[in-house]
Amino acid sequence: MDLPFDPELDLEINRVIAASPATIWRCLTEAALIEQWFCPKPWQAHDVVMEPHPGGAFSTPMKGPDGAGFEGTPGCILAAEPERLLVFTDALGPGLRPGAEAGFMTGSYALAPVEAGTRLTARALHAAPEQRARHEEMGFYTGWGTAVDQLAALASTL
Repeated sequence: MDLPFDPELDLEINRVIAASPATIWRCLTEAALIEQWFCPKPWQAHDVVMEPHPGGAFSTPMKGPDGAGFEGTPGCILAAEPERLLVFTDALGPGLRPGAEAGFMTGSYALAPVEAGTRLTARALHAAPEQRARHEEMGFYTGWGTAVDQLAALASTL
């Protein structure tokens, strides 16, 4: 599955991580590992659900140090190619059922082996330029960038 990048609609972060695609895949698909890297600290993901197969559920509730939180509704895995690609959306719920709310984005993590480890390409795809702009204003590059850095740090310990 190829997800072409559209700069009018999409946001992207690329990093080379000094870990194998197998290790990165674990960090992306094992709930206990996701909880360690998914949100910029001091925020934390909790009670994560990850079923890494098409139609599988994913849910990443988050809580902050002051008790604030974000529960969200469960999303859906669209594609899961071990050690290569994970695609998810909040526009559909588990089982590829239409979501209760209009979706905000489709996300993907593409993995490619490189000499130094793994090239991780994280993308957020949006339906309209306004959604892309809103996501960028919400701090996409800082938030997702910090989370990917935390993923890299975790992967180095596995």
